Amino acid sequence: MTFLIRPAELAHLLAGPTPPVVLDVQFALGGPASGELYAAGHLTGAPHLPLEGALAGPPGLGGRHPLPDPRRLEAELRRCGVDDDSVIVVYDQQTSLAAARAWWILRWAGLGNVRVLDGGLAAWVGHRGPVSTQSVTPRPGTVSIRPGSLPHLDTDEAAAWAAAGRLLDVRTRERYLGETEPIDPVAGHIPGARNLPIGDLMRADGTFADPATIATAARAHGVAPGIPIGTSCGSGVTAAQAALALAEAGFEAVPYIGSWSAWITDPSRPVARG
Repeated sequence: MTFLIRPAELAHLLAGPTPPVVLDVQFALGGPASGELYAAGHLTGAPHLPLEGALAGPPGLGGRHPLPDPRRLEAELRRCGVDDDSVIVVYDQQTSLAAARAWWILRWAGLGNVRVLDGGLAAWVGHRGPVSTQSVTPRPGTVSIRPGSLPHLDTDEAAAWAAAGRLLDVRTRERYLGETEPIDPVAGHIPGARNLPIGDLMRADGTFADPATIATAARAHGVAPGIPIGTSCGSGVTAAQAALALAEAGFEAVPYIGSWSAWITDPSRPVARG
């Protein structure tokens, strides 16, 4: 099955007798607040689920976007009208960066039927789907989450997987090499991690590459079917995006949620450059 959904299919489901719960998770690192993005335009009827606060905990030793507080996540999902058996579609502006993080977190929380609108709001607008600037207050949901329903790597596991050649760093080549670091205070990568930039798994329009293209790129970096691969980035958001891309190509990927921003909180941990 695919975890992605195209605008035409979503429009068809929304017109049916049991429409999915659509969640807006627009987010821009260092850009406008997510609430501002939502207010500027969103799928009609979709409530906003913030990445920071709902889909991630506060920054600290766990990195810039650690796992969320389960009680806060459950409360936010109920506010958005989510039940235990809800079919959920998440989307962001275009690249599915935040949407993929939502896809992974919701499945980690035990929600099994979660899909990502490929191409996000931009694709929906291109399909002439209805857009609104009015906030939405759905009837409260009754979901009870089950945190830990998906595995993830902690820092020790990330180090071991990197040493075994099973950790993919999906940041840009320049950040991986330590030539530049625009966000975190230390440049470089986890020793042993391989670099597969997320751009190699995406199309220029913000949609995911086809499974064959993703599989070719993954195999070139040592990824093989049946052997889980770890994914890492700056703060665990792009790592989830890469996990989604790899899942579309039939590979099992386990994100290191803390990623580089958690790794460097301990100055005794080794840093590789070049």
